[in-house]
Amino acid sequence: MAPSLPSPPPSPTSSSQDLLEEGLTPEQLQTYNEDGYLIIPDALPASTTASLLREAQSLLSNFSLSSHPMTKFSTGDSDDDDKNGAAHVGDDYFLTSGDKIRFFFEEDAFDPSTNELLKPKHRAINKIGHYLHELNPAFRDATLTPRHAAIARSFGFKDPRVLQSMVICKQPEIGGRVKPHQDSTFLYTNPPSAVGFWIALEDATAENGCLSFAKGSHRRTPINSRFVRKPDGSGVEFAEVGVDGASYPKDFKVEKEIAVGEEETYTLGEVKAGTLVLIHGNLLHQSEKNRSGRSRFIYTFHVIEGREKYDERNWLQPSEKGFSRLYN
Repeated sequence: MAPSLPSPPPSPTSSSQDLLEEGLTPEQLQTYNEDGYLIIPDALPASTTASLLREAQSLLSNFSLSSHPMTKFSTGDSDDDDKNGAAHVGDDYFLTSGDKIRFFFEEDAFDPSTNELLKPKHRAINKIGHYLHELNPAFRDATLTPRHAAIARSFGFKDPRVLQSMVICKQPEIGGRVKPHQDSTFLYTNPPSAVGFWIALEDATAENGCLSFAKGSHRRTPINSRFVRKPDGSGVEFAEVGVDGASYPKDFKVEKEIAVGEEETYTLGEVKAGTLVLIHGNLLHQSEKNRSGRSRFIYTFHVIEGREKYDERNWLQPSEKGFSRLYN
């Protein structure tokens, strides 16, 4: 396991008072560019945060098990998972979820000998995805906002598109560990352009599996592989980006890669409910297993540059109307 440092105090410039419709302040943008992530406390009003949490809990309580294929979502905690592409599910329920709201179970919610659920359904789901930002009014209203459009402008997006959204539940006692990863591996454009908008619906702590970040790794860690559909349609796999694929965003200042055998140091990102965390698509980040008795619900959506190439190999494919525009 990579070493982790305690959470730093939030930057005094990273507050909702600074995040007006003109976007990020110069200080916030500098922090994001240097570190690869930005923590903005109190980005959502407490009432909105509580409303989204209630909506997520309602979705969990009301979905039906009768027609559910009981698809599990693996966080890829073993090295073998990464090698054979089994770190994520690849059945039709998963691959056709890009324009639907679907529910994916935690692996540890099942008895390994009988495959029977050990938890009630609302305590057994790993995540809800991937079209909340269009099909659910509460999450749509919290996603396609002038504030988020202003942030995209601060990053220099010309045509920002929201391509997926998820509620990640990090359930008490069974919420799985997520190994170090880069979001642009899973949402690849050529060149890479993904940015994650990650919103805490509950307090995220070291005990219940908060994020941690390899600060500055976005400038020294290329996107070498991408998560794609297998050519024969049988599932998903990790494939090399290849000589024709870019590993960093356009006109990006790159540093020397970390030496072979060296480990990144991860900084804990403990945050309060209502916090927005912006995550560069090349940044290495992770979270530990939730061994506590408290859940860690978050809502996250990802934005890519609509002018960059997003091809048919990617596991997530757009609906007929295309990915959602963030600019009106």
